[in-house]
Amino acid sequence: MSTPARAVSTTRERMIDATITLLRRSGLSGAGINEIVRASGAPKGSLYHFFPDGKQQIVTEALTVYSQRVVAFIDAALGGARTPAAKVEALFKAFARRVEEGDFLHSCPAATVCLDLDEGQEPLRVVVADALDDYLTVIGKHFPLPDRRRTRSFAGLLLTAIEGAYIRSRAERSGRPFREAGAWLAELAGRESQ
Repeated sequence: MSTPARAVSTTRERMIDATITLLRRSGLSGAGINEIVRASGAPKGSLYHFFPDGKQQIVTEALTVYSQRVVAFIDAALGGARTPAAKVEALFKAFARRVEEGDFLHSCPAATVCLDLDEGQEPLRVVVADALDDYLTVIGKHFPLPDRRRTRSFAGLLLTAIEGAYIRSRAERSGRPFREAGAWLAELAGRESQ
């Protein structure tokens, strides 16, 4: 008797979601096979059934799924405001709420994974770089400056501030780093758009 397609999909999705949570909490080193199996509640054999290449494959797929979610999150946060300054503030407030709702235990897995990479993990570095590039692209879409390089550079500044605010928010157990950075960068965005 075969397993229903929805149950297979649900098991696979649980494993990906568990991997995302572990990566957000403790990076690549905290997302071992045993931890993923335990957090997902799936049998260990399921991991190798769905992800025959093991940890590298599930982490790659988890980062890809997560980056798609973050792109949608950023797009929604920026899409609700009209002016560049309001967009920046809305984005940073949305991230502040996100870390607060996660009780300051979750960071961006692209950053946590990147910090764990060594020279033998080039394919995973590329996945992280692609995720960050997707974030830059969606941010830049909402700040169409006359010069594309300046648009990309401004998006990079916002992303760098977001990643840094994650670190401070976890250390300080506060959403204030996001809100402070958002207020300063909103002021800059307001000046840039004049």
